[in-house]
Amino acid sequence: MVIKRRVGAFSTTDLETILRSKNINKLVVFGLSTSGVVLSTVRWAADMDYSLAVVSDASADLDSEVHRVLMEKVFPWQATILTTKELLRALDVKTVK
Repeated sequence: MVIKRRVGAFSTTDLETILRSKNINKLVVFGLSTSGVVLSTVRWAADMDYSLAVVSDASADLDSEVHRVLMEKVFPWQATILTTKELLRALDVKTVK
């Protein structure tokens, strides 16, 4: 468990220490506030050389145009953009129809 006190998941937390101690270098990011939490976390993680995927349909923002621009124009520079279905397929997770 990581207690988050700032916008991003890394700022003022021990998340990086936990991930590095477990040799985790690939992250999947999604959440509410694409322009806040997701953006801050993606930028920080990219600066720390994590391999990133952002799940577009598992993230949202109050401004749908900001969400679209981040997913289509900003995040692709630092992350692979996936849908939930694509992520589950990549993880080979069997879903119930």
